[in-house]
Amino acid sequence: MTLPQPHDLLPVMAQQLEAYLAERQIEQPHFVSIQTGGVWVANALLAAMNRADQPLGTLNVSFYRDDFSRKGLHPLVRPSQLPFDIEGQHLVLIDDVLMSGRTIRAALNELFDYGRPASVTLVCLLDLNARELPIRPDIVGATLTLPAAQRVKLTGPEPLAIELRTLA
Repeated sequence: MTLPQPHDLLPVMAQQLEAYLAERQIEQPHFVSIQTGGVWVANALLAAMNRADQPLGTLNVSFYRDDFSRKGLHPLVRPSQLPFDIEGQHLVLIDDVLMSGRTIRAALNELFDYGRPASVTLVCLLDLNARELPIRPDIVGATLTLPAAQRVKLTGPEPLAIELRTLA
């Protein structure tokens, strides 16, 4: 299987997101990314949109995951940082891979602990079409359906690349 790569997907995603925001008359969105791959994607996407100077919020959703008691805490956990108020603001939430939807659910729960945004636009580099929750991206680079024993891994941040991995 030939995997799409970020350098091919991000320019198209940037155009689609700009059009999406314009259609909804969102002139001053605030960008929030999910650690770690989502931060890499967000930085590359903002650069492609000529918005690299905009502040970028980062979320670490570890404590908000519904599988926290089973998986535990990743040893490299960093705190969330939102350098802006989200109350009443239009947010663009960016992640690398949408699989079950549980990470996005956790991110939304955390965001609402900070305030009530006016809207949240979801952007994902890849949608693996394996959702367990009814969560869909508004902007997506590519949708893949993988065999049960395969996963994708985003490596980076420079260069960003997508690798196919087989579970042991």
